[in-house]
Amino acid sequence: MLRKIIEALARIMAILGGLVLSGLIIMTCLSIFGRFLNGVLNADMFEGVTAAEWLLSLGIGPINGDFELIEAGMAFVIFAFLPITQITGGHASVDIFTNALGRGTNRALSALWALVFAAVLVLIAVQLWLGTEAKMRYGETTFLIQFPIWWAYAAALSGAVIAALAQAYVAAVRVAELVTGADILRPEGAEH
Repeated sequence: MLRKIIEALARIMAILGGLVLSGLIIMTCLSIFGRFLNGVLNADMFEGVTAAEWLLSLGIGPINGDFELIEAGMAFVIFAFLPITQITGGHASVDIFTNALGRGTNRALSALWALVFAAVLVLIAVQLWLGTEAKMRYGETTFLIQFPIWWAYAAALSGAVIAALAQAYVAAVRVAELVTGADILRPEGAEH
C-alpha cells in the first residue's frame, strides 16, 4: 500500500517534470529563434522594409527573462525526476569491486548507501524549506521579470520532499532486505 502511494507520487512528479522540461525546451527554441530573427530583421539590408519594421514592432526577439525561467524550471525538473529514480533504483552504479563481495556484504552496502542518501535528501529538503521561507520573507525577485524567487524554491521543495519520502521508504526496505534476506524491491527475474 505504502509503496503504491509513493510510486504514484513519484510518477506524478516525473510527469510534471517532463511537462515542465518540454515547456522549457520549447521556450528556449522560441527564444533562440526570436533572437536570430531579431538579428536578421535588424540587418542593414532590411532597413526601411515595411515588413521587417512591422515584425520588429511586434516584439520579435528573445523571450525576456528566459534564463531566469530556465533556472527556476530546471531546479524543479531535477527534483521532480528524483523520486522515480529513487523508487526504481535508476541511479547509475559502478560495481566493479562490489561484485566480488558476498551477497550479505552487498546488502549491507546497499542499506548503508540508501540510509546515507535518505539523510542527504532530508537535509536538502530542510534547506530548501528554510530557503523558501527566507526568500518569501525578504520578497526577493529575479532581475529581469521580477519573478518571486520563492516560487522556484517552493517548486523544487515539492520534488525534494517526495524524493526524501521515496528514499526513506527505499532505505527502510533495504534495511528489511538486509535483516530478512528477502528481495523486496527488486522486480522478479532482475539480476543484481
